[in-house]
Formats: sequence, C-alpha cells, structure tokens
Amino acid sequence: MSDVLQSEIAEEIAAHKILVYGKGTKTMPRCGFTLETIEFFSNFGYPFEVIDVLENMPKREALAKMTDWPTLPKVFIDGKFYGDTDILGPMAENGELAALLENAFGYRAESKPVINLH
Repeated sequence: MSDVLQSEIAEEIAAHKILVYGKGTKTMPRCGFTLETIEFFSNFGYPFEVIDVLENMPKREALAKMTDWPTLPKVFIDGKFYGDTDILGPMAENGELAALLENAFGYRAESKPVINLH
C-alpha cells in the first residue's frame, strides 16, 4: 500500500466518527449491502459518512489488507474497524453499539423509530 493511499485512508477514518467504505454513496448506494448499512446507521441518529470505493481497486485492496476483511462494506467507528452489519447487528441488539456510539460522539442521539413491515 502506498504511503499516499495509507495517509488518505487514515485521514478519512479520523475525519468521521462513523465511516462506511462501500459501493456507492449515501444518496446513491450501488449494492444491497451498502444500502442495508446506510439504513442501519440512519436509525441511530448520529452523522455518518459513506465513501464509494466500488471502482477504486487500489483503495479497496488497501482496505482489505488493512482490515483483513475481504468484502464491502467496511465500517469504522471512532477510528476502529468493526466489519459490517453482520457484526454490528448483534451489537445493536444487545445494546453494545448504542453505548459505543454514545461514547464516540459524547452524547446520546435520538434514535428514529423502526417500522417493521414484515
């Protein structure tokens, strides 16, 4: 991984308390898993950023090596890598994620109500 690329990734992670590297953007996800992750974090009430790495193979490869996680999306919270919603879903269910986010942001956000249609 080039120093420039490594530095760019480090700056992006440092700039956002919640950062998702995915396929597409927050307003235009290009993959179901990225959409699922966007919807997941939208319910927590904290700001988050999505960086599209779909067509940036050098960055995708660098992230895969850095995290030892081959797939997208990749979620970082407060500078630490957490995987994706397969990991974060159970953390949300047991309350661990809410506590983590409150600690990262220094306040408790007002969660949006979840409506299950199924």
